[in-house]
Amino acid sequence: MRLHSSIPLLRIVPDDTKFDFMRFRRISFPMSAVLSIFAIALYFFHGLNFGIDFIGGTLIEVQSKAGPADLAKMRSTLSGLNLGDVQLQQFGGPTDVLIRVAQQPGGDAAQQAAVSKVREALGNEVDYRRVEVVGPRVSTELLAYSTIGLVLAIFAILIYLWFRFEWQFALGAMVANVHDLVLTVGYMSLTQIDFDLSSIAALLTILGYSLNDTVVIYDRIRENLRKYKRLSMPDLLNSAVNSTLSRSIITHVTVTLALLALLLFGGHAIHSFTATMIFGVVLVGTYTSVFIAAPILIYLGVGTTRAAADETPEPEPADAKAGQKSEQKSDRSGPIRTPAKA
Repeated sequence: MRLHSSIPLLRIVPDDTKFDFMRFRRISFPMSAVLSIFAIALYFFHGLNFGIDFIGGTLIEVQSKAGPADLAKMRSTLSGLNLGDVQLQQFGGPTDVLIRVAQQPGGDAAQQAAVSKVREALGNEVDYRRVEVVGPRVSTELLAYSTIGLVLAIFAILIYLWFRFEWQFALGAMVANVHDLVLTVGYMSLTQIDFDLSSIAALLTILGYSLNDTVVIYDRIRENLRKYKRLSMPDLLNSAVNSTLSRSIITHVTVTLALLALLLFGGHAIHSFTATMIFGVVLVGTYTSVFIAAPILIYLGVGTTRAAADETPEPEPADAKAGQKSEQKSDRSGPIRTPAKA
């Protein structure tokens, strides 16, 4: 006796959805172009809030022992140490404070001396939970290596897609991935989230998730191209997106729940990572896969050769042509006459 046969399956999205996603391409493409230009302008004119991983300096995470931390008192205490730019930020609970000390001239020894001054000034009123010191040489190398890593990842994805699909699919996926990165960087510039090594990890993860969604949809599009020879491209793309809609929604809902838990309870150390992931994967990635990656194939000419091949008549075999020629000759010669009997 099978018990599982009587249990109905959970279906968040019906199997026979027929949403017309392709009709929004005339809205999604201009909107994405405007948002991309805005994001690029933000990057060049507003800039990113680089963390100490890229600009160097000291990061000290403390926790007040006697109730909520008094930021005004701590700021006035640290400002008299002549350490340059000192930033204080409250995060998590009211007792947690993040102290950023600017890079000190004199190398690593000067950075360690700045940490000692901060410890002496604050005394035993706080617990020191984390201390990070990054020198100028290390920060420059980290920024260079991170940029190289992003560029190499993009080219590796391009090569992979080029071998797996036709060149139109590879170009469409690359446009979608670059679109995700540009909008995510613009979001980080607008909100001034710390741009550190965890942000680079978030961007690489966004590339992977966006590529995964795009490849799933492109696989279904390729199957439909072989199955439906005379179906128009907008209808074919709508069919492919609708058939993968349930999978996309379930995947992004589960990822969102996990990221929300990390955002709420993960602390400041991974705040920039989770905030960037929520925007890049859940919001931008879902939108790009459906409204950018799929409809761009129409403008790249996918399916046009298929339609042309259907319209051209198939060549006749050589035997059939020879038979037709012999019949035409016999018709021209007329009926064969037999001599009359005497």
